[in-house]
Amino acid sequence: MGKSSFVIAIATAALTVGVWAWLNQPEHEPPWPATIQGFAFSPFRAGEDAVTHKLPTDAEIAADLKLLAGKTYAVRTYTVEGTLADIPALARRYHINVALGAWIDKDQKQDAANVARAIAIAKSNPNVVRVIIGNEAVLRGDVSSEELIPYLDEARAEIQQPVSTAEPWYTWLQHPELVAHVDYIAVHMLPYWEGIGVNQAVPYIAARMRDLKKTYPHKPIVIAEVGWPSDGRSRHAAVASTANEAAFLRRFLAYAASQHWTYYIMEAFDQPWKQQTEGAVGAYWGVYNVYRQPKFTFTRPIVRIPHWQLLAAVSVVIAVLLLTLLYWDSRTLKKRGRSFLAIIVYTVTTAIVWVIYDYSRQYLTLTSVAVGLLVFLGMLGVILVLLAEAHEWAEAHWITMRRRLFEPPQLHDDELPLVSVHVPVYNEPPEMLNQTLDALAALDYPRFEVLVIDNNTRDESVWRPVQQHCQKLGRRFNFFHVAPLSGFKAGALNFALRHTSADARVIAVIDSDYQVDACWLRELVPLFSHANIAVVQAPQDYRDADLNAFKAMCYAEYRGFFYIGMITRNERNAIIQHGTMTMIRRQELDILHGWAEWCITEDAELGLRVFADGLEAAYIPRSYGKGLMPDTFLDFKKQRFRWAYGAVQILRRHAGLLLGGSGRLTPGQRYHFLAGWLPWLADGLNLLFNLSALVWSLAMIDFPHKIDPPMLMVSALPLALFTFKITKLAYLYRTRVGANVRQTLAAALAGLALTHTIGLAILSGLITRNRAFFRTPKQTHTHALLHSLSASREEILLMLALWLSAVAVFIQVGTGMRDLTLWVIVLLIQSIPYFASLLLAICSALPALPARIIGRADDMELLAQSVLESETLELRN
Repeated sequence: MGKSSFVIAIATAALTVGVWAWLNQPEHEPPWPATIQGFAFSPFRAGEDAVTHKLPTDAEIAADLKLLAGKTYAVRTYTVEGTLADIPALARRYHINVALGAWIDKDQKQDAANVARAIAIAKSNPNVVRVIIGNEAVLRGDVSSEELIPYLDEARAEIQQPVSTAEPWYTWLQHPELVAHVDYIAVHMLPYWEGIGVNQAVPYIAARMRDLKKTYPHKPIVIAEVGWPSDGRSRHAAVASTANEAAFLRRFLAYAASQHWTYYIMEAFDQPWKQQTEGAVGAYWGVYNVYRQPKFTFTRPIVRIPHWQLLAAVSVVIAVLLLTLLYWDSRTLKKRGRSFLAIIVYTVTTAIVWVIYDYSRQYLTLTSVAVGLLVFLGMLGVILVLLAEAHEWAEAHWITMRRRLFEPPQLHDDELPLVSVHVPVYNEPPEMLNQTLDALAALDYPRFEVLVIDNNTRDESVWRPVQQHCQKLGRRFNFFHVAPLSGFKAGALNFALRHTSADARVIAVIDSDYQVDACWLRELVPLFSHANIAVVQAPQDYRDADLNAFKAMCYAEYRGFFYIGMITRNERNAIIQHGTMTMIRRQELDILHGWAEWCITEDAELGLRVFADGLEAAYIPRSYGKGLMPDTFLDFKKQRFRWAYGAVQILRRHAGLLLGGSGRLTPGQRYHFLAGWLPWLADGLNLLFNLSALVWSLAMIDFPHKIDPPMLMVSALPLALFTFKITKLAYLYRTRVGANVRQTLAAALAGLALTHTIGLAILSGLITRNRAFFRTPKQTHTHALLHSLSASREEILLMLALWLSAVAVFIQVGTGMRDLTLWVIVLLIQSIPYFASLLLAICSALPALPARIIGRADDMELLAQSVLESETLELRN
């Protein structure tokens, strides 16, 4: 790491620590009193569960009461089931009073038994100071007020202690008939559930207390539950956090003391079992965690993350390590590019450290650990893609020089080697192929031959005219019709190699639809005079971009790779070799035993083996020939499926080579091959994410009180990656590719439309080894609209599923909650690629839709070449 890089890293580290400090500023709140009025008391420990009736022992209950002795005057219970009925007797040892609870639900027989047992316990324990028959039983709808009143009357008649039932404040206002049958109003004040922000929570409680006193002026009021959760879903303005729990409770206790309220803090200890009935937030209402440790400070200033300095240091260390890797071999980056990467890296590491910290503080089960591990791996994938995208952005735009600018030497005709041009074809339109051959015949090059290999075309009327045209063009042109011939395109190229002139030193390959410029060989073949150059590659280009809007969109999408990705990869001698407009040294091709017939992207696979042999490739970002794009969206998808599937084949076959095994690949080459295919791998994971998101959303809809939305960061990271990639595309397309706004949007839509296809290809490649080669048809008939839409039925179904899920979650679960709103946004954002597929399918079925609504291809090409020429001149100067 150079001096400037070191300064940037240190400056960004200081900024990062400053952000951590700013987010964790101490907040001064009133101190916790030495003894409070009361705690809601559920003495369940880790592994114990009220739902399955796995109850704490008397010894455990006594230990909890001993812990609370001297800290509270009373505890409030909820049931008299099993050992929980012993709480009053055990509490008496520690001079703690009890508000005794009897549970009421839909089981009338059990309800009657609970009331009878509570009456007996109240009679025999003088430290029972009040009795509460039912806890939110009317709110839940377990009983009506008319059904509850007899239980209240029975208890009041049998015992001397005051009797009530516990309900939220609004239930008391809605059911005034209850008030005549209670001795006091036991009210729940839980502003979190009502979406009240923590800063308004205490005033909100005070206002509700005034409402109750005004409505029932002659009834005493006891706040039977008041609290704030330390974790869980945010509800409107209410954010569950440890700092907010501490702030709320300390403010409330000070205000309650001034108002002489009787209250029970909700609650003494965290209760993980409540996640089953209340969702994740149910576990986190305790002042002490489930291990009986205080969750926050009682007297000192409140800090959001008490040990934030350690986390800040961890994030800085990780960021420095990542920056060191990104700055490695990036000496041509300008300070602005290095600063850009530093900001991205420090932001990412801070986010992931924070997320891991938050998740680690939850109560983890085997299931939640497994889910957390999957979430972490998913986050790691998102972050790796984001960093790779950021690195490419920086190296595409903020550089001081290009390290591998090639200027072919000027050679005399007698110095130029014999070039063998190979044209593999299968079932191609003869008129189109003859135009390709005519362009080759017009090459301004003294020594070349052309081998046309037609493999497996059955219809003689298709291949015979091409054979006759080759005979007409003369002895340079050799036509072979071979059937059967295995190995697809690679098989045809290997056949051509076996029939190549012994004097040929360079093999050139073009697709059957490419019309090359006359200067192609003369300008690029001299690059082979550099002994270490084995491959010379020109970009793919197309001549039918102005035919209609669909092709204009495809053209815009193709351009990005050749004028952004390939240029940055060329800096580290790591381009992807393409099977058209490519040349390779004959000797190297023989050494490598030709093209790989096991791989459906034999061109990229060959390029990797060339690099592994220690040789170089030269990429010249200028068009030397133009072909034809797919005529339909279905063919466009099939072409990309083949590319992505072939990438997985290469990754599987050459994993050892790419991950540091044999061969002479440089670290930079390994990086570009892995990072270059990482977005495609991410598309495979994205497909799994979408399917999981649909299942998760369905669970949220069916069980809205038990299944929460994913963590905020789980939702935020995909959104951040999507936004970053779109921003990067817009910026680089405008500055590097020469695209206007419409062409940039078209490129984005065309790229997004392929997301599902690429994802399927990746997943298919991971579980299968071979796939039939699919040639991209040329000059085919455009499909009718219904046929085109049918070809995109998977994307349309997933789009509709995501839309319906977003609407259903929005309606069923509620609105205004931050994490829920973000999850709905995630579902809608995830549907955009599928919507883009629908748009592309429609465009491909409308060939009359003019390309001018997207923009002229020539304008984009001229601007891109102007950018390259200006940059080259500037960097050389």
